[in-house]
Amino acid sequence: MLKRRPLFAALTSLGLGLALLAPMASQAQAPAPNKVFRFVPHANLAVLDPIWTTAYVTRNHAYMIYDTLFSEDAQGNIKPQMVDTYETSRDGKTWTFKLRAGLEFHDGKAVTSEDVVASLKRWASRDAMGGILNNFIDHMETPDANTFRLVLKEPCGIVLDALGKASSNVPFIMPARIAATPGTEQVKEHIGSGPFIFKADEFKPGSLAVYVRNPKYKSRSEAPSGVAGGRPVNFDRVEWVIIRDPQTQFNALKAGEVDMVEQPSFEQYETLKKTEGVKVDDFSPAGLQFIMRFNHLHAPFNNPKIRQAAMVAMGQQAYINTQVGVPELGRLCRSMYPCGTQYADENTGYFTGIANPAKAREMLKEAGYDGTPILLMRPTDLASIAKLPLVAKQQLEAAGFKVDFQQMDWATLLARRAKKDAPAQGGWHLFLTAWTAGDISNPLAMAMFNAKGQNGWFGWQDEPRLEDLKSKFARASSAADKKKIASDIQTVAFETATHAPLGQYRSPTAVRNNVSGLLATPGIPVMWGLKKD
Repeated sequence: MLKRRPLFAALTSLGLGLALLAPMASQAQAPAPNKVFRFVPHANLAVLDPIWTTAYVTRNHAYMIYDTLFSEDAQGNIKPQMVDTYETSRDGKTWTFKLRAGLEFHDGKAVTSEDVVASLKRWASRDAMGGILNNFIDHMETPDANTFRLVLKEPCGIVLDALGKASSNVPFIMPARIAATPGTEQVKEHIGSGPFIFKADEFKPGSLAVYVRNPKYKSRSEAPSGVAGGRPVNFDRVEWVIIRDPQTQFNALKAGEVDMVEQPSFEQYETLKKTEGVKVDDFSPAGLQFIMRFNHLHAPFNNPKIRQAAMVAMGQQAYINTQVGVPELGRLCRSMYPCGTQYADENTGYFTGIANPAKAREMLKEAGYDGTPILLMRPTDLASIAKLPLVAKQQLEAAGFKVDFQQMDWATLLARRAKKDAPAQGGWHLFLTAWTAGDISNPLAMAMFNAKGQNGWFGWQDEPRLEDLKSKFARASSAADKKKIASDIQTVAFETATHAPLGQYRSPTAVRNNVSGLLATPGIPVMWGLKKD
């Protein structure tokens, strides 16, 4: 029998007890508690559409219920997932794909090529890499229900890389009627063909999300590797328990009331390593990078000189010390591509990663900064990044910026950063977040390099040079050419101050000792392959 009292008491003090424990208590009568897995995600699950947002908690939710055409294995290789076979024409301009037999959506309808095409079109309207691939596509064809075809204008070397990209935005496959929703709007139904079924009737935003095993899921026969291969499910039910307070998370894990905490606070790292019944693991050894993103639409950050001044004001060590505080988990790195990855380049010009407020003040004066307050958003309930804006406020003010510091929960921040309104009318100037290394180690995948203006990523930079260089990168055939172009892209990115890289870090997870089978992935906590003894 699971112990209830400690978690109930703690959650009741937070006003969450009854709402959370009612569905949990119903599971106490289950004959096989090892068939129920309770997981504490790093953030509240407020947005359910993984194409509309790049938020990782939404991406992780999507991996529960959707499937993908291709996936990335533990070595970074792209492998077929929903696709059975594929072939390329001799001129490299026609790609033909066959789906695996028997794929079925949760509503009982077969997955067809029409669903694939509709899903890819919606994904390409939002994703940076999908948009590049879409520029090469002349048209898509569906010769039969299990076959789809990409007909390109010219050969392109990123077809499989794009279709198999593992992280935000992921080209998840949805029913065509749902994928017909414009990418600028959130879908209303959440139906996939993946290993779990989302229980919309049990969803309690801010409290609980429930998934049950998909009995009709057709897993691949290969062993799981990364997010590729088979997806064996060993649980009848997975509950995402939303607990925002780090100490309450710790107490629940220690008491055995939850099985896994995705991102425990860094302050608990040493204690967790010594806690009986608990182990510290790391499903994302490549780590993450902190970043600060500017809103390029509105003054003063519509002026690249003022964006550059803000970057000169940034000192990475303070972010790592304040947010991480564990020396072995942090690392300085000036490159926009994570250090240790293929395109990492610390030839960064004026940006040193060391705070220089005096220089920043000079640059602000030269740029004509008029004292406009900078609206800086801080997510109070997301422990993994909640301290970053505190450092940003201090460093910006030291450089002469006036800062309008506004605190809100993460769900509100996600909604607000999607608004293009002026800051005084509900918009924003700055936010800080973190990206996994896999998402930002390739210039085509990096959301901050999506410089298509109003159709780009939040911040909406309009910079044709970046888009032209990315197209050149997609056409490059040699590793040396790609390396050179990636460096050129970073040069333009620093010149135009797309965003500020603020240091790298690892964020280990914590699980109960009786949990096994945690897969190493590009930062995605997958629930298949896991077992609970």
